[in-house]
Amino acid sequence: MTAPSALENAATADTQAELTDGYHLVVDSLKLNDVDTIYGVVGIPITDLARLAQAQGIRYIGFRHESNAGHAAAAAGYLTKRPGVALTVSAPGFLNGLVALANATTNCFPMVQISGSSERHLVDLKQGDYEEMDQLAAAQPFVKAAYRVSRVEDIGRGIARALRTAISGRPGGVYLDIPAAVLGSIMDAEEGAKTLSRLVDPAPRQLPAPEAVDRAVEILAGARRPLVVLGKGAAYAQADGKIRDFIESTGIPYVPMSMAKGLLPDNHPQSAATARSLALKKADVVMLVGARLNWLLNHGEAPQWNPDAKFIQVDIEPKEMDSNQPIAAPLVGDIESVLDALAERTKPGQISAPAAWREELGARSAQNVAKMAERLKADPHPMQFMGALKAVRDVLHERQEVYLVNEGANALDIARNVIDMHVPRHRLDSGTWGVMGIGMGYAIAAAVESGKPVVAVEGDSAFGFSGMEIETICRYNLPVVTVIMNNGGVYRGDDVNPLDTDNDPSPTTLMLQARHDKMIEAFGGKGYRATTPAEVTAALTEALASGGPALIDCAIDPSAGTESGHIAHLNPKGITVGNITPAKK
Repeated sequence: MTAPSALENAATADTQAELTDGYHLVVDSLKLNDVDTIYGVVGIPITDLARLAQAQGIRYIGFRHESNAGHAAAAAGYLTKRPGVALTVSAPGFLNGLVALANATTNCFPMVQISGSSERHLVDLKQGDYEEMDQLAAAQPFVKAAYRVSRVEDIGRGIARALRTAISGRPGGVYLDIPAAVLGSIMDAEEGAKTLSRLVDPAPRQLPAPEAVDRAVEILAGARRPLVVLGKGAAYAQADGKIRDFIESTGIPYVPMSMAKGLLPDNHPQSAATARSLALKKADVVMLVGARLNWLLNHGEAPQWNPDAKFIQVDIEPKEMDSNQPIAAPLVGDIESVLDALAERTKPGQISAPAAWREELGARSAQNVAKMAERLKADPHPMQFMGALKAVRDVLHERQEVYLVNEGANALDIARNVIDMHVPRHRLDSGTWGVMGIGMGYAIAAAVESGKPVVAVEGDSAFGFSGMEIETICRYNLPVVTVIMNNGGVYRGDDVNPLDTDNDPSPTTLMLQARHDKMIEAFGGKGYRATTPAEVTAALTEALASGGPALIDCAIDPSAGTESGHIAHLNPKGITVGNITPAKK
């Protein structure tokens, strides 16, 4: 018998060698870094990536639209302090997801969007490839960082960089571009495994400078009317006990931004939420904790704020300081480290809010709470926002483990004032950009990541942006109850087309007779129609007890609501419709 040649031996060895490909390396890298859930929409070229991730034990939640999948990944990042991962197809799918990725960056939520893309040599020469687009260039202006993997052996490095970038420092959205050819590339499995790495301390603590802490302590110690503003960054930090200790040990009143509600219970005696206008107008020293002086806080400007107020700002991003107002005491570092340093460098009793200031705010809060109670007693027919939302509030009082998702104009503004929170990170809403369409994505993420029930309070207009995801909720049998404030319009439903001869509805008119409850029934969920607060109470109680998908369509008076809600002042002032003479036909 003739001995095999060296060439034949090499061929046999190649046949027997274990191989891997880009799909496997992506999944292996994600698993190595503890990614256990992916939110996405499948298609060319990432369908097999989703299948493989599921087969390897990563939970895949498939959506009907990439924007909603992206919002879910962003909310997952906020709730867990780990980057949420969204998976999209190329070009149009990538662009749909980019809206959510940009929103995550603006809100400082850690998120990574992984998208398949067309072949680089065809894209760069603009040869008209399938869904051709330079996705990396398109993403860069809107995200914290964008990377492209061009070789299969760089997949592990690309994923590690994306995850670290998303979560380190100020969190944000990161785009990772993986062309189809890279996903399909093959290499030796043993060599491939060597290219993967597990992140070590991806979000290291950042300690403030001692002199910066001493400066802040000195300013706080001299304050006559100090105030703490808690932002969603404070909720994200998960330093709940230390935040509470600082507030209670100093006696300083605080105002929570909407997603910081629940860090301390809304009925806490030091909460100045119900005296917010007075607190902002009179505070002489303001400590911002995970909050920014953006439009949500009137940029720190008079007359909403005391023009002589001194600001102390706690933020992990140095460039945030002085962005709107001079910051007298910048505290650059992560919130937990800053609070530790303040506790260590403050002498007992050195910082204490004067009793007269606390009493002044307490008196104003009591007045405003009493006024609100009177408004909530009313039970007009047709049902108003207040009545429906009071019913939701009363049910949630008994179910404090429930997560609340909230979007809309009036549905958001009024719910924020009516529904109080008692548990941290249990309220998610439109956030810094005021984006409509986050509702179903955030609700799905909250249910998936927590395993707890979720109530999504939606304006009927806001619901329209992501409403098809009720099918996703039913498909995965998630404990999400969607409550729609249905007044038949954008803002309100009683606007009319000024052209009497035109059958088209006005620009803000929706279908008042819409039955959103029938939509969820089509997908196997439970639908309810409520026309009174008592019916809202009964439906929500039953829906939460069932533990399954449900939707309550609340019939609200079409004349209820105001244009643009609480931010009507942002509308440009011009000629009103009533002063425009309709064109003759």
